[in-house]
Amino acid sequence: MTNSLSQRQAFWLGFRHGGPFILVVAPFGLVFGVVATEAGLNVVQTMAFSIAVIAGAAQLTALQMMTDNAPVAIILATALAVNLRMAMYSASLTPHLGPAPVWQRALVAYLMVDQAYAVSALQYEKTPDWSIPAKVAYYFGVVTLICPVWYLGTLSGAVLGAQIPDTIPIGAAIPIAFIALIGPMLRTLAHVAAALTSVTAAIVLAGLPYSLGLLVAGLLSMVVGALVEIWQTRRREART
Repeated sequence: MTNSLSQRQAFWLGFRHGGPFILVVAPFGLVFGVVATEAGLNVVQTMAFSIAVIAGAAQLTALQMMTDNAPVAIILATALAVNLRMAMYSASLTPHLGPAPVWQRALVAYLMVDQAYAVSALQYEKTPDWSIPAKVAYYFGVVTLICPVWYLGTLSGAVLGAQIPDTIPIGAAIPIAFIALIGPMLRTLAHVAAALTSVTAAIVLAGLPYSLGLLVAGLLSMVVGALVEIWQTRRREART
């Protein structure tokens, strides 16, 4: 595909590529809605949380720490650490979407979710000659179903709550969602090193109070990934 791809075509291509993710986004949102109401939030508070933050992993982490009565500063710091990946996502997409109008970039920033980034980043690498409008349209196409389904899933979980039978394994949607995202993105040694570090550190540090192990694991994984990337770059430069 080239620059001749229209915005309409790019949008519907993104729509088709993002569509399958609703199979995990819907139950993920459902889980958050249930957990939020069990933690004491009402439906309005749960929906406000989900719409304002729109980051499932950070939201669940914050809720867990709230139920553990963690200090507000630690809750905010941990949620921020979990969401630091969004800054890396933004940096990765800047060469592709940076020249877009401010309002479009602001909307993309708000709608920055793991699924949309993963799909869009791979597509942009495959088709670097797309026009900026086509790339923006593709991104919006990807999130057209994902974000509304996240909201509806959250609302359903908040309203239904305990009425959902325990025999329905909705909690399985969370690891499935992240496995589906992470798998295709482990393309370099730095990616693999960061992933292994985060998993290992999270397990080893699981006993820390207030779930601080997640915060430390996230920071360690980013440091290890960056160091491996620097080491690989120096090796390549030494060979040339």
